[in-house]
Amino acid sequence: MYASPFRYHRASSIAEARQLLATNPGAKLLAGGHSLLPLMKLRLANPDVLIDIGSVAELKGITPTSDGFRIGAATTHAAIAASAELRAGCAVVAATAGRIGDPAVRNRGTIGGSLAHADPGADLPGVLVALGATIEVMGTGGTRTIPSNEFFQGLMTTALADGELVTAVNVRRLGKGEGAAYAKFAHPASRYAVIGAAACLTVEKGTCAGARVVASGLVDRPTILPSVEKALGGTRLDEAAITAASERAAEDLGGDLLGDIFASVEYRRAVAGTYVARALREAARQAS
Repeated sequence: MYASPFRYHRASSIAEARQLLATNPGAKLLAGGHSLLPLMKLRLANPDVLIDIGSVAELKGITPTSDGFRIGAATTHAAIAASAELRAGCAVVAATAGRIGDPAVRNRGTIGGSLAHADPGADLPGVLVALGATIEVMGTGGTRTIPSNEFFQGLMTTALADGELVTAVNVRRLGKGEGAAYAKFAHPASRYAVIGAAACLTVEKGTCAGARVVASGLVDRPTILPSVEKALGGTRLDEAAITAASERAAEDLGGDLLGDIFASVEYRRAVAGTYVARALREAARQAS
């Protein structure tokens, strides 16, 4: 199918993008296009106006900060995956970006577009929630920073207000005794996560002093698993502790799991703990 007719504008700056959003209610932003254009071709999204921000230099690049990294919203997944600074300071973000889609998707798709689209099977949202990342947005009311665990609010629904755009993502640098990892069962065609699990662990004196574990692909947004986190506290993160904790993942997922012809609700619920355990093992290895 073809998309419905629309008007196209190319913004050269954030200021111009904001002005275009303010004067074109209902307009959609376009960066890489790998999230929005398929929906438009299926007539699931029918914006009258597209505002292309893919060439806005202010929205690109990875900049070290005092405690981590600021990633511009129009930075491609390929650029994130290739960043030596990220691989050294917060490797899970670079590694996850390198597993998104295929080379064509990674070279055009952007981190801001993925977050704003908020597909439940996307890889980076769960990782960012596990890391406690923050998301910078800008609109007619100015700039604000949203914690990643508050940004995703439902199926393809975010905390973005009308006229706002994502400008950057801030992730922290992992320190000694910290490890973070992401594991997923990827759909063979789209590479979206049928089941995804992200874990960030802190180890002190050989035991788990902190954990953030997040599931994705299973419900309508990245979901923190407090029962798993509680079970990990104070353990030595050996195989028995990881297995016991991961088996509690289903307790936190509730009854509204996603299901489709590829993977049923029952299958996702049964296998979720396996991927939680894989993420925990790798995070524990890094933290030790």
